[in-house]
Amino acid sequence: MLDSVDGTAFNNEQGNRARKLFAAVVLAALDDAIADDKKYGNGPDQIARWARSRDGREVLSCAGIDPNERVVGGLMDFVSKGVRTSVALSREESERRNAATAEAA
Repeated sequence: MLDSVDGTAFNNEQGNRARKLFAAVVLAALDDAIADDKKYGNGPDQIARWARSRDGREVLSCAGIDPNERVVGGLMDFVSKGVRTSVALSREESERRNAATAEAA
């Protein structure tokens, strides 16, 4: 009985690790699209093309993200804002956004 539970826990942990790995690939694709947007001005189109491709849909699915048009639109909006993923995910940026929201209200 315990072997079965240990095996299930191990498999679940492996799945979580794989999901995080694919999420990192999505973040890297976003950073590449932001760099393309700054250099060539076509970042939102690049991320949309990637997200609609077979490989992009596969990576998004493996990251636990449903690859639908709403997600593609969100990725395009994120890229058009031009904020790198490392900055957007940082605590300082989160606090700055929350302060700006509170100030506007």
